[in-house]
Amino acid sequence: MQNKFSFSSDKNKFYVALSNILINNPIFKAKIFEFFDYDIEKIFYTTENDLKEFSEIYENIPVPRNFLSLINNLKVDEIFEKTKNENQNFITYEDEAYPKSLKNLEDFPLMLYYRGNLENINFDKTLAVVGSRNASESAKLNVKNLIQGFINTDIVIISGLASGIDAEAHKNALLNNLKTVAVIGSGLKYKYPSQNEKLYNEIEEKGLIFSEYPYEFQALPQNFPQRNRIVTGLSSGVIIAEARIKSGAMISARFALEQGKELMCIPGNISNPNTEGIYKLIKNGASIVTETDDILNIMNWEIKASKQAKISLKGSEKEIYELISIEEISFEGLKQKLDVGINELMMILTEMELKGLIIQKNGLYYILGN
Repeated sequence: MQNKFSFSSDKNKFYVALSNILINNPIFKAKIFEFFDYDIEKIFYTTENDLKEFSEIYENIPVPRNFLSLINNLKVDEIFEKTKNENQNFITYEDEAYPKSLKNLEDFPLMLYYRGNLENINFDKTLAVVGSRNASESAKLNVKNLIQGFINTDIVIISGLASGIDAEAHKNALLNNLKTVAVIGSGLKYKYPSQNEKLYNEIEEKGLIFSEYPYEFQALPQNFPQRNRIVTGLSSGVIIAEARIKSGAMISARFALEQGKELMCIPGNISNPNTEGIYKLIKNGASIVTETDDILNIMNWEIKASKQAKISLKGSEKEIYELISIEEISFEGLKQKLDVGINELMMILTEMELKGLIIQKNGLYYILGN
């Protein structure tokens, strides 16, 4: 992977060096950065008097005891040279590409390491989809159906690349030609969990993977709640699909509310322990979503899908498209009107859905965008 770092600014090395200390204390790093008027280099010349003044201004943010020692002993140039040789890119708080929504977080990350294509991500229209690692099949199906309604649009799906709902969100985003961003809880050296390695590679190729952790920093339990604030911070709205009362998804819900995001829940079977958190959130005012239009209405979004493919259709695809253009129609209706076998018809319809030509809703096929 070709490295795309911009080394025109010497400040980059200070961002990289600072990312290697106080790794699980982002609030202090954000506030000391703020204290020094967002000048990263000044942090490396901190004095005892500076820290006394900091403590007077930020009374609720404790100063780590060893902070001055850490700063003074950091081998800034050595860390930066090592980072340049690692298989990753990065953006800092000062970069134009740094997502503006993250700057609103009290504990914003000073920098983010990434793999993938940062340029093609529309951070103005983002949805986080999170939920149980041990998700039910019905919850996975609900996520699939909701995301399918966004096929071929500029909506971006954000999640954490965990097992269960996270993986389902990323997979269905890719299946429906949507951009997706995975925020992981380790350095980019690790593809965690291992069963998601193939998905990790696909997101790297077609979307974006973010981490605030140095390259070789392993996935530790305390990383994941910290990671969740970035998942929600990147998002305009947050959808919870199954969550126990004590779970990472409920932590994400709390972050969403603290950050002023739209919080939406997918209802499920009330006898499923994974829905306990869902119904608690709904009782406390979270919106219920059962179809894509619910999300669009809550977010006040309009989406338009391209119909350019219509002119190049041939054979059965063209016949099907023309039939559905006249009126929505069921599978049985199409089968009666076309001289095509059941299996072949199913394959053609699936292909047309993946191309963004049609969508299935309540047993009927529609032209996408109508």
